[in-house]
Amino acid sequence: MPDTRAQPTLLYNLYCGLTTIAGPLVWHKVRSKLQAAGVPENRQQERLGHASLPRPKGQLIWFHAASVGESLSVLSLIRRLAKRLPTTEFLITSGTPTSAALIAQRLPPRTRHQYPPLDSAAPVRRFLDHWKPDAGIFVESEIWPRLIVETAKRGTPLALLNARLSEKSVTGWKKRPNTARFILGHFNVFLTQNSRTADNLIDMGADADRIEPGTNLKAMSDPLPVDQETLTDIGTQIANRPLWIASSTHTGEEDIVLQAHRQLLQRWPDLLLLLIPRHPERRGEVLNLTNDAGMSTAQRSTGQPITPDTQVYVADTLGETGTWYALCPIVFLGGSLKEIGGHNPFEPAQAGAAVITGPGYFNFSETFEPMIETGGAVQINSASTLSDAVALWLSDESALAASQTAAKACVNTQESALDTVINTLCSRLSLN
Repeated sequence: MPDTRAQPTLLYNLYCGLTTIAGPLVWHKVRSKLQAAGVPENRQQERLGHASLPRPKGQLIWFHAASVGESLSVLSLIRRLAKRLPTTEFLITSGTPTSAALIAQRLPPRTRHQYPPLDSAAPVRRFLDHWKPDAGIFVESEIWPRLIVETAKRGTPLALLNARLSEKSVTGWKKRPNTARFILGHFNVFLTQNSRTADNLIDMGADADRIEPGTNLKAMSDPLPVDQETLTDIGTQIANRPLWIASSTHTGEEDIVLQAHRQLLQRWPDLLLLLIPRHPERRGEVLNLTNDAGMSTAQRSTGQPITPDTQVYVADTLGETGTWYALCPIVFLGGSLKEIGGHNPFEPAQAGAAVITGPGYFNFSETFEPMIETGGAVQINSASTLSDAVALWLSDESALAASQTAAKACVNTQESALDTVINTLCSRLSLN
């Protein structure tokens, strides 16, 4: 049971007052972003707690996630829970239009998506009055104080799943120990990605008896979807050319990738780089970089074909990454050459790829480290070392095959961990 002894702190009460006062301004900003993304009016109103769907009958388990990665990471868990609990319904909330669009394409049975309420009194209460969840599962670092407290007040058991907190966040909460203890006291269980997060939660005031070892759910997400028609079409355009992929790249990383590609072109003049920026809206910036590098470029979103002269194919669309991974077994995964934290290496590994990463993969250390240790992934730190890693796998089929096998083996070892997570959630949240 959550700790009901801790009382609201002055800081928490101040937060509640400020969010109420600032509510109209926050709503204006949030609504503007949703409108710009083409979200319909009735869906915009979900941020104010006005549901656009009816509540289903029976037990309802609510998952709250931040955005794309967190949302997609729980879909495989929901599918397994749906088999374990055949009459249970599911609700998943996430705050971005991108996540909403991708979730809509992959919704498990008996599951619906809504935008979460703003973290102020009226939206939160409207949301809870309508949905009346029987359990709430917050994913990763989604700690919204009022939403957590108001939900627990209604007797709804709560879990923090796949718990991950940045060092900056931990430091901030430690400066406010009473408030941290009050907020964390409303959770029945914490399932952490690693021991470091478990230690941080205890230091912040969480009850050690409620902390359970978990795993990184992103490592066990369903394989990314592959569009066979697109795969065939693009595969025909590429023909038999050598190919490598730089995926989920961020600002400052494309320069390094393009330098590596330039070095590789000296040895493989017909080599094609498939460049997938993490945020497609950066397409203009990325295209300027490829043009400045003097490389012939085709752009996916405008329908430009890959010709024999194309050196870089900018895949600036959403929802097609699985198709790109199916094209090529050599994937550099971005967010790792800068202090961003990396991205999920199991997505390319599930597709049969070997993985290259920079050193900044700290958000996925528990998945990358065993993969690197067994040879399924390689760590690089510069354009020249990136070029060397790609060159090895382009030139040595046996080395590439060994790395692909090792990467896939790391994925397979994680499968049983998901059943453990489900057992823990059902026990701690009284789900049956």
